[in-house]
Amino acid sequence: MHFKSLIFCLLFAVFMVPGVKAQYTPWYYWTLLPDSYMDEIIGEASGETAWKTIMETGGYTKNRRAAEYRDTLYEAAYIYDKLKWYGIPGARLEILPGRTELTWNGISGELWEVSPNRQKLVSYRDNTFQLTMGSNSTDVVAALVWVGTGTREEVENKDVAGKIAVGHGHVTAIHANARRAGALGVIAISDSRNYIDPLQIPEGRIGDVPGNEPGERIEAGFAFQMNIREGQYLRDRLLRGESIEAHAQVETSMEPNTIQNIDAVIQGTDPDATAVIFSAHIFEGFVKQGANDNKSGGAAILEVARVLNTLIEEGRIPRPERSIRFWWGPEFAGSRPWVDMHFEEIKDAYCNINMDMVGEWLSMHNAHFGLMRTTFGNAHYINDVVENYYRFVGEGNRERVHNRREANRIPHRIVAPLGADEPFYYSIETHYGSSDHVVFNDFGVRIPGVMMIAWPDLWYHTSGDLVDKADPTQLRRAVIIGAAAAYTIAAAGDETAVNLAGEIAGNAVRRLGHQLNVAMDMINSSTAENLHENYKKAVWLLEAHLENEEATILSVGELASSHDVVSGHLDNLVELTGNSGRSYIAALESQMKMRAAAVGATPAEILLSETERRAAGMVPVLAEGMLKGGQGLLAGLLAGLPQETLAAYPVRTRIDRTEIARLVNGKNPVLMIKKMIDAQNRTETDLDDIINFIYQLQEAGVVVIESVATI
Repeated sequence: MHFKSLIFCLLFAVFMVPGVKAQYTPWYYWTLLPDSYMDEIIGEASGETAWKTIMETGGYTKNRRAAEYRDTLYEAAYIYDKLKWYGIPGARLEILPGRTELTWNGISGELWEVSPNRQKLVSYRDNTFQLTMGSNSTDVVAALVWVGTGTREEVENKDVAGKIAVGHGHVTAIHANARRAGALGVIAISDSRNYIDPLQIPEGRIGDVPGNEPGERIEAGFAFQMNIREGQYLRDRLLRGESIEAHAQVETSMEPNTIQNIDAVIQGTDPDATAVIFSAHIFEGFVKQGANDNKSGGAAILEVARVLNTLIEEGRIPRPERSIRFWWGPEFAGSRPWVDMHFEEIKDAYCNINMDMVGEWLSMHNAHFGLMRTTFGNAHYINDVVENYYRFVGEGNRERVHNRREANRIPHRIVAPLGADEPFYYSIETHYGSSDHVVFNDFGVRIPGVMMIAWPDLWYHTSGDLVDKADPTQLRRAVIIGAAAAYTIAAAGDETAVNLAGEIAGNAVRRLGHQLNVAMDMINSSTAENLHENYKKAVWLLEAHLENEEATILSVGELASSHDVVSGHLDNLVELTGNSGRSYIAALESQMKMRAAAVGATPAEILLSETERRAAGMVPVLAEGMLKGGQGLLAGLLAGLPQETLAAYPVRTRIDRTEIARLVNGKNPVLMIKKMIDAQNRTETDLDDIINFIYQLQEAGVVVIESVATI
């Protein structure tokens, strides 16, 4: 490399990498929508309305009436009725059979000490978390026995037969060990995050347990839970040697298990085009009813639907070209069949916005509001659209020292009248699953989905996940971000496509700059022994992220009414972004040479193994008809492979099969697929396993492998 070119690359890297010189301009804020539209969305959005929905549907964990199971569950009826009340068209409530015919229902449960005192210890009426899901009906008087942490060894060293075991630990484990030893039931003192809240009780469940003989099954007994504050009194009495008897009375039933999905649509001017599908599960089973997880998501997208419908119907913003859909139901158990049932309606939707745990009072939870991006296999502009509004709300709702003398020290203050007045703590993150956006990101569906989520949640999956932990201000901000992002995509034309492409290109340089910092650190920490290996990994990391950024820019093309007009601009931005990425790689090479001199090693070269050369010459192409197929398509196709095929192409380690399949686009060689998989994971994926999985896909008729000239 010429000396002048090297100096240019180094200077480019220094001045473009964020965190070195770059920072947000404290007096300039922008969105992809015009200010007038943003004013309407911000003004109409109500955090209190969303907060009240949480209060109505999940303000506390209640005992469901048996009639709910046989008809319409309370939350489903509430959301459906609100959609009708708001006048949102296309509202549907669909009730489907559950995966099992029956589900557990608690009716009552109390534990009274009868000797030496007469006092109530536990009551399902007081706190439904105190009766553990899966408990069977009972009416017994028995002695209490302390079993420590409830391990099998501790339980077997006690005489618990015909008694009630009391332990400090996880209810499931204590119950299993105690029932094997002959206990009637258990009391678990649970200390989930007791340093935060000694009153909270974690979600728990019990069931039939393996017996002591092969094939033996022992029917579940009953299990109560006590929080750490109250449980310590009972624990200390037993440790002092008191003889305590208690009367346990439990009534439970098995009720019909159904899937109850609700959906609605705000129609665009083009009845055949769908921009965004909002999703939020309002059920995680029927016993667990968390206010923030996830009644808050359901409440937020209901408010998004109200806000957009109101603004459109009143003519305050134009009706967009594309429709916006909404779904509520059980997590995974509902979203999966909904996608399959309505696949023809939604298969051409551009993207998905999933709201899961969006109502947390951020400062109370020590939390940030995160945006979980799509994977590289679903590279898409939805990431940058939503990030635009995260940044607008986040940077505009904080006071900077630069603005201390201005009249509006907080440039775009968005708070709810009854909510917290605090900064918007936010974070843009890499992909994370574990919610319904996974269903839309599935290989056979290919609707790129992001997740909006607050984390940590200090009352996650506990009795403390109540409406007092939710914040109207946070809900209002989440609604504004979601509504603005969805409308941006639904109403986008050529002008918005061009603006968005430029936004992505700017963000791409920033993101690539971060990866350059990561790659530089890999080099800076290298020794003479591992410099060559680390340099190869670092270059591949940058190449993978560059490939993803270029694909993201090109995804904007679907928004353009005249793709030919915009495509040239997108190609230019891809080329310029590629130039930035390649200059970063050149800067990394220079850094590597300096490190080699420092540790007494020869400068590294990227030399491909025979397997890597082979992978570089393999380009898998999706077979005809494989681009669309519905939820679970990939698993179904692979399920039919004979054992001989699996033996011929063994996959011996854990690999991300779905993401590998998503990265099959007819352009990525298998070696690039490996680079992109590794760039998204903590650990490296075995290349032989990726190659063999690609061959499995070919045998299943999913892909055709084309050959290109090897390197």
